[in-house]
Amino acid sequence: MPRLPPFALAAPGKRRNHGLYLFLFFLFFAAPLFAIHLPILDLPFFWDEQGQFIPTALDIFRHGWWIAHSTIPNVHPPGVEAYLALWYKAFGFAIPITRVAMLVVAGAGLLATFLLAIELSRGTRGAPAFLPPLLLLASPLFFTQSMMAQLDMPAMVFTLLALLLFLKRQYALSALASIVLVLLKETGIVAPFVFFLILAFQKRWRRAALFVLPAIALLAWLVVLHRATGYWLGNPGFAHYNVEYSLNPVRMALSFARRIYYLFFAEFRWIGTIAILYAARRFGAFRDAAWRVTIAVAALTVVLVSVLGGAELERYLLPVLPIFYTAVAVSFTFLRRWIAIGATTALAAGLVVSFFWNPPYPFPYENNLAMVDFVRLEQAAAGFAQRNLQNRIIATAWPLSGALKDPDYGYVQHPLKVIEAHDFHPSTIRALPHDRYDALITYTRTWAPDEGVVAIPVVRWFLIRYYDWQPEITPEDCWALGLTEAASWQRHGLQTTIYIRREVP
Repeated sequence: MPRLPPFALAAPGKRRNHGLYLFLFFLFFAAPLFAIHLPILDLPFFWDEQGQFIPTALDIFRHGWWIAHSTIPNVHPPGVEAYLALWYKAFGFAIPITRVAMLVVAGAGLLATFLLAIELSRGTRGAPAFLPPLLLLASPLFFTQSMMAQLDMPAMVFTLLALLLFLKRQYALSALASIVLVLLKETGIVAPFVFFLILAFQKRWRRAALFVLPAIALLAWLVVLHRATGYWLGNPGFAHYNVEYSLNPVRMALSFARRIYYLFFAEFRWIGTIAILYAARRFGAFRDAAWRVTIAVAALTVVLVSVLGGAELERYLLPVLPIFYTAVAVSFTFLRRWIAIGATTALAAGLVVSFFWNPPYPFPYENNLAMVDFVRLEQAAAGFAQRNLQNRIIATAWPLSGALKDPDYGYVQHPLKVIEAHDFHPSTIRALPHDRYDALITYTRTWAPDEGVVAIPVVRWFLIRYYDWQPEITPEDCWALGLTEAASWQRHGLQTTIYIRREVP
């Protein structure tokens, strides 16, 4: 086995320059991460950033409000927003400051992935621990989430850290990392729950009791939230969408299928899945205690985020993705060298291609560079509106409606007058009183290309039946409502169009 850094092999009492090694490896992984994000460090905020996390962070920064006032509060603990508020206190509020703050977290995630991979690849040949962070760097989802002010990247970092410390039998530190984890994202309770069960099964009750503390911390947050809002999950709409709505058996089954597909097959990850199955069946890989604990954390995380969460976003899988890539890296050590090199190259190439290729089925734009296209189109529409519709009332749907009303999000210099529609369904727009708005801005809110799977009749029936899907308003519908196209922009299959009422000069 090749020589690994001293912090990986030396006994705790003999580790020298531990911090220096960690810092150097952090720079080794963070430098390329920052480099590939430099062109978009000023990218305005996207969707849930402006819907929840930036308003909450600014409430903490500007007013010291731990329960959101500028947006509707929900169950998510304010750990990430508090972290951002510290950056704003130090450097002032700005979009690039936010992006840099989150990239620091993502850099720590690459380091944590590397350290965990060292722990899980002991006894294998080569140096497979370098591959998982490199595959993360090539992953579109990791790229987008690295810079976004959302919960899932910090949750990934502290899930990996808590798991690593547990495997190293540093239980008190693991419990501390778990407390931070659940105060970043409530679904992080999975990791300390697994640790508690393992130690309780071994009847190591004192150490097991340490992992009750994260549950107490999360419960304390829920009590504070309930006292402030009257709801345990912050608001009834959030509870309905993320619990009641998602617990429908059909939606739950599809959510689980989506999780399995994305994790094991999408973006050429099927190459890694084949290698994992081969290594497990042929060589009995992943049977030791460390891997059993790791697989338990990963599996329960997948189950939990499949059962809860109405949006069914792939970013919920971020804590599991490094574990998958670590298993892939270990599996490749069982292959012939030329096969391993070919498989690694093909997998990395497939990941890179997925930055630019949009699948033929609906997907969250934040999964790849479609997010950048979406934001750039919003910027174009906002710029036109600021120049030409300053004194007009604009109808549009979230998140553009929020972007036009609040300069903090990076789209406008001054708030515009906006009436918000729930969506762009023809019935929704027809229901808006014609005399209440002068312009309508539509955009591709859901990815559903004409040649994609949504065009298949049975798929449309399924989406209508279980997800209330409807086609979006057409230019002909807008003309019938007295609206004329004034401007339109397109980027890689996405489109934004501005219509102006014909009687408005």
